Amino acid sequence: MFVIDYTSKAPIFEQIKTQILSFVSCGALKPGDRLPSIRMISSELSINFNTVKKVFSDLERDGVIITVIGSGSFIAKGAVRNHAAIKNATAALTEAAAVAKAAGINEDEATKIINHVYKTEEGNK
Repeated sequence: MFVIDYTSKAPIFEQIKTQILSFVSCGALKPGDRLPSIRMISSELSINFNTVKKVFSDLERDGVIITVIGSGSFIAKGAVRNHAAIKNATAALTEAAAVAKAAGINEDEATKIINHVYKTEEGNK
């Protein structure tokens, strides 16, 4: 299911995460589909268990998968939407960070601005 490019500069966990997200985006993995276990993936790829565990933790935090103790990890119902929203927000914030940096706004100031905007938007809902 997964292919690791050991010559790539991308970390192994990032390669696996990207492949899972690609499978979700293209429909190869659909909501409710069960993923192989962390132990199975780490064994088949001969990589550290904790590397795969980090991938699953990141994907669960991002709402792409859900883990049911004793049953396994599954693609979440809103996985495609969650992944797309995170991707879009990251792109917008990357652009905003570049604009802020060019304007001489430091990271602390930018963080305060983002927090203010976020709270203002919450109040408008």
